[in-house]
Amino acid sequence: MIEKDKLKEYAKKLMFDMNEEEYETLQKEFDVILRQMDIIDKIPNLHEVEPMTFPFLLKDRSLRDDEVGDYLTVGEVLANTKHQVNDQVKVPKVVEE
Repeated sequence: MIEKDKLKEYAKKLMFDMNEEEYETLQKEFDVILRQMDIIDKIPNLHEVEPMTFPFLLKDRSLRDDEVGDYLTVGEVLANTKHQVNDQVKVPKVVEE
């Protein structure tokens, strides 16, 4: 089980503001995930299975070609934001260094 203090440490680094009830919920969710990982780890010969990199075999399907179409100009994109720097959208910092 992941300790609540560890979750609080991670939340602080990620600049999340959570109350005690949310930490308890998150702790329970991590517990479920860890139990599921334990179950997966017990699957025989799992290390012999090639990892899946796409949801279906590409040899059985074809993807459409990329096509250039209408697009927004930089000015149109920036018209939708209050904060911009050097023709880019400025977003708040979300992770501590």
